[in-house]
Amino acid sequence: MTATIESTPAVTRRRGRWIDDWNPDDEAFWEATGKRIARKNLIFSIFAEHLGFAIWVLWSVVVINLANAGLPMTLSETFWLTAMPNLIGSALRIPYTFAVPRFGGRLWTVVSASLLLIPALLLAVLVPSGWLASQAHDTQFWVLLACAATAGVGGGNFSSSMANISFFYPERKKGFALGLNAAGGNLGVAVVQLVVPLVVIIGVPAAAAKLPQHEVHLAYAGLIWIPFVVVAALCAWFFMDSITHARADAKSYVSALRHGQTWIMSILYIGTFGSFIGYSFALPLVIKNTFPEFLAQNPFIATYLAGLGFVGALIGSVARPFGGWLSDRIGGARVTLWCFIGMGVFTALAIVGVNAHSFALFFGSYMVIFMLSGAGNGSTYRMIPVIFGELGRKEVAEKGTDKAATALKFKREAAAVIGIAGAIGAFGGFLIQVIFRQASLGVTAKVTAAETLAEKQAVAAAGDDWSTSALYVFLAAYVVFAFMTWFYYLRRSFAVTRVPSLAHAGV
Repeated sequence: MTATIESTPAVTRRRGRWIDDWNPDDEAFWEATGKRIARKNLIFSIFAEHLGFAIWVLWSVVVINLANAGLPMTLSETFWLTAMPNLIGSALRIPYTFAVPRFGGRLWTVVSASLLLIPALLLAVLVPSGWLASQAHDTQFWVLLACAATAGVGGGNFSSSMANISFFYPERKKGFALGLNAAGGNLGVAVVQLVVPLVVIIGVPAAAAKLPQHEVHLAYAGLIWIPFVVVAALCAWFFMDSITHARADAKSYVSALRHGQTWIMSILYIGTFGSFIGYSFALPLVIKNTFPEFLAQNPFIATYLAGLGFVGALIGSVARPFGGWLSDRIGGARVTLWCFIGMGVFTALAIVGVNAHSFALFFGSYMVIFMLSGAGNGSTYRMIPVIFGELGRKEVAEKGTDKAATALKFKREAAAVIGIAGAIGAFGGFLIQVIFRQASLGVTAKVTAAETLAEKQAVAAAGDDWSTSALYVFLAAYVVFAFMTWFYYLRRSFAVTRVPSLAHAGV
C-alpha cells in the first residue's frame, strides 16, 4: 500500500526576515504555518504598542509632580504640557500608517520602539537636572514643553502596529486580533498611571511622601521604561517579520477622503477615543485643581493622584472589546448612540459633583464615562466596515460594477478610514485639554496676581469650580454626537428622502 504524503504549506523568506508568500485566508496555510507566525508577531507588536501608549501619557503623571521637583507651573501651563504630546501623537498617526508598507513591519517596529528612548532619556536626564532648575521660569516651561512633545512619538505607534498586524491575519480573524492589539496598547495608559506615581517616590520616607509637598525622583519616571524599550526593539528585530506584499494603498486613502461618511465617523471617534485619551491625560490634573480641600484631607490620595487615572484607563481599555462584541449582536450604531447618551448624562452628574464639592460623585461619574468611551471605541470601529460594505453594494446596484472588485475597493477604503479616524479621534484628546486650559485661565490669572503664598492658595481654593465651564462644553458635544449617530445611522422616517440614512443597513 502506498502512502500519500501531502506537502505542508510553508513560507518563503528572504534576508531580513521578509516573507514573500503569505496567504492567511488559505485555511491549510493558516493552520500549518500562518497562525503561529501571526501570533508571534501579534505578541511582540502588543508589547511595543503598550510601551508606546505608556510613554505617550507619561506626562499626565509628570506634571502633577513638577512642583515637588522644584519646577512649579501654572495650571494653564501644565495643560499645555499634557496637550502637546497628545497633539504630536495625533499628527504622527497618518505617516506611521504608511511607514509599515514602506519599511516593513519588523524594521518599523524596531525604529518606532527605539524612538521611545528619546522622551524617556530626556525625562531621566534633562528634566530633573540642576541646570533646568536654575533657569528662569519661561525657559523652564519651553524646555519642558519640548521634552513633553517628544513623548508624542508613542502616540503614532498605535497606527503602525494596527496596520502591521492587519496584514498577518485572515479576514475572519482580523477583528479579534486587532481588538487584542488595541486593548493591549490602551492598557499602557493604565499601567503608567499605576506604576509611575509609586516609582517617583522610591527612597522617599513614607511619612514624608504623605505630605502635600515632598521629594520626588522624576528621573525614575523615565529610567524605568528604558530597559523595556530596549527589550521591545530587540525582540522586534530578532523575532518579528515583514510581509512583501503589504503595500501602502494611497489611492484608497485619497478615495476615502472624498466620502462624507469618512468625516462623520471621524467626528464620532473624536467623541469616543478622543474622550478616552483626553481624559486619561487631563483627569489627574483636573482633580488636583478642582478638589483641593478633599485632597488636603486625604494626603495618600493626593500623593497617588495619578493612580486614580489608572482606574479609568483600565476600565476604558477593558470595555473596548466589549463594545465591539455587543455591536456584533445589536449593531454598532445603537451601542454608539447609547454610549454618547450615557456620557452626556454622567457629564451632567460630574457637573453636579463639582458644584456640590462631592469628589465621590465626580470621580464615579468619570469612571462610567471612561467605560462608555471605551465601549464606544469598539462600536465605532465596528461601524466603519459595515458602512463601507453598504456603500459598495449601493454602487453595484446603481452603476452595475463588478461585485467582487467593488467589494474589495470599499474594503480597502474602510481600512483607510480606520486609519484616518484614528488620527482625527486622537486629536480630540488634544481639544479636550485645550478646553480645560481655556477654562482654567481665569483662576490662573488670579493666582498669578496674588502676592503671597497664602493668598495664592486661597484664590485657587475659591476657584475650584473652574472646570464646570469645560464640562458644559463636553456635555453639549455629546448631545451633538448622539444626534449625529441617530440622524445618519438610525433614523428611519424623518426627512429620509432629503438626507438618506443608513438605518436599513443595520450599521
